[in-house]
Order: sequence, then structure tokens, then C-alpha cells
Amino acid sequence: MKLIIGLGNPGSKYELTRHNIGFIALDFFASFLNIKFSESKGDWLEAKGKIGNEEVYLIKPATYMNNSGIAVREFIERHEAELSEKTEKPDLKNILVVVDDFQIPLGMIRVRKNGSDGGHNGLSSIIYHLNSDEFPRMRIGIGKEEVPAKEEFIDFVLGVFEKDEIEIIKKMIPFYTDCMKSFITDGLTKTMNNYNKIFI
Repeated sequence: MKLIIGLGNPGSKYELTRHNIGFIALDFFASFLNIKFSESKGDWLEAKGKIGNEEVYLIKPATYMNNSGIAVREFIERHEAELSEKTEKPDLKNILVVVDDFQIPLGMIRVRKNGSDGGHNGLSSIIYHLNSDEFPRMRIGIGKEEVPAKEEFIDFVLGVFEKDEIEIIKKMIPFYTDCMKSFITDGLTKTMNNYNKIFI
């Protein structure tokens, strides 16, 4: 089983904000898999499908960005057996977290097998609640040529995508989708080799 987690904030208020690119990418991936998100018994929306023989879960935490780890931990605890396979505890290598990154430009993807939160509160929450940073993440660039000043970070990531940015995202959607599919079918190393670059 593979689990892909898109990070964002729930509600129409945040729907097209830069911080919600994880939700946006996951919505299109669900459409690609011909599956739909529905309410779960926990604080997340989930969709379940298959690629080949691999069972795939997609989840969007409803706990808001800064508390994403609460929903992620609860989902993993409920699906411990499926994620454990031949290990004694859930194998975090079967998880991909899809998240925004304002430090890399819009039109770029950066996949990593582990690492720090890089100043991202959603990743920080997941690392805290899983007590580990040993999980892959797909960072989607939302940045511009100039990185915002520290006091402008929040306004920037919670700002709505501009028209020209939306056009770039439309062009990037197939690459986001292919990257997630590659993680499931080809593995992490091949995915990093093929998708760690600027596309547009």
C-alpha cells in the first residue's frame, strides 16, 4: 500500500492559495485515478484506488496546515498493518507528502527521501507526530524570482495565485500527476532522477 498526503488548509477561503498546492495537486491526481474524495472517520478526506496491483490511499488532512501531523498519525495508526508489510511498524518509505515550497520557483518539483521541515509548519507537524523525518516528500515550487522577506512569508503563502501563476499550474498538473504516479510505480530513486528539475 502507498499513501500520498497532500497538505493545505480546508475551506473555500483557502482553496486557491499558494499554501494549498498540495491539495490542488492531489485533487488532480484523484481525477487521474478516477476516484473521489469523501469524508472519513477521522480528520481528513480520503480517496482510495489502485495503480496496477498497488493499493493507493490519498488523504487531505482537515486539521489545518499547522496541525497536519495529527491527522497523518491517526490515519497511519488505523492502517498500520497495510503500511507495515514485512516490517514490525509502518514503513514510512511508503508515504509521500506533497507540499508547497516558496524557496523554489513555480514550475519546479523537488523530491527528497527525508530531511528537516525546511521551515514548513505542515512538515514540522508531521515530523513531530510521527517522531521521524524519514519519509519522502514532494516539494512543489510556488516561489517567484525573489524570495519574500521573512515578515512577508505568511501573506505570500496565504495569498491567492495570480492569473499568470494559475496558467503555469495548469501546465504543471501533468508533471505533478506523473511524479506521484512514478513514486508508486517506479520507486523513489527513479522519481528523484526524473522529476527533480524545473519544467516551466
